[in-house]
Amino acid sequence: MGASSSLTIGKLAKIIDHTLLDPSSTYTMIRSHCEESVKWNFGAVCINPIHVRLASELLRNTEVKVCAVIGFPFGATPTNVKAFEASQAIADGAQEVDMVMNISAMRSKDYNYVRDDIEAVVKAAEGAVVKVIIETGYLTEKEKVKACLIAKYARAHFVKTSTGYGPSGASVHDVKLMRQTVGEKMGVKAAGGIRHYHQACKLVRAGANRLGTSSSINILRESSSTL
Repeated sequence: MGASSSLTIGKLAKIIDHTLLDPSSTYTMIRSHCEESVKWNFGAVCINPIHVRLASELLRNTEVKVCAVIGFPFGATPTNVKAFEASQAIADGAQEVDMVMNISAMRSKDYNYVRDDIEAVVKAAEGAVVKVIIETGYLTEKEKVKACLIAKYARAHFVKTSTGYGPSGASVHDVKLMRQTVGEKMGVKAAGGIRHYHQACKLVRAGANRLGTSSSINILRESSSTL
């Protein structure tokens, strides 16, 4: 399947979460980020919770969704804190949340904790889309599969490869493994180190139906020169 024949610029833009998670980002940078998202018709902006209220105001009456990260970037906050953070993000206008799984609990095989952690955020999100970042760079193959299954059973809507702050980013191998594990009805988001159009296409072909990247505009510009 040729990427250019199946993934138009418009379709590609709609599956991109235009990401700005740099802690030094100013309000002006957030405003510019939202303006870019509308101009390029991205599916969502992915930002830190502190900026959700501003972004939701700027993106009101547009098709661009607001996605907040929760427990970011380490997933190491207590469950009740993650749940409160998710609830506050929704109250501020977020329509989606990307939560970081408790990596320590996962690697310690405390699977009940991992499931309860995710379930609490799903409940706090009140029906909004919840994506679970499993941070594949820290996990073995078996742990990746187990993490995906736990997220699925906890009724999350997506599993996501990485934060972009871990030891590795999105890979075709991991996306394929995640898609095979969760099936076709659950979402798979690839994120971390996605900088080029052909890389994005490979990840989509591998099974990703959302992409998180801060190189969104560069990717679309490359796609327009390729198609």
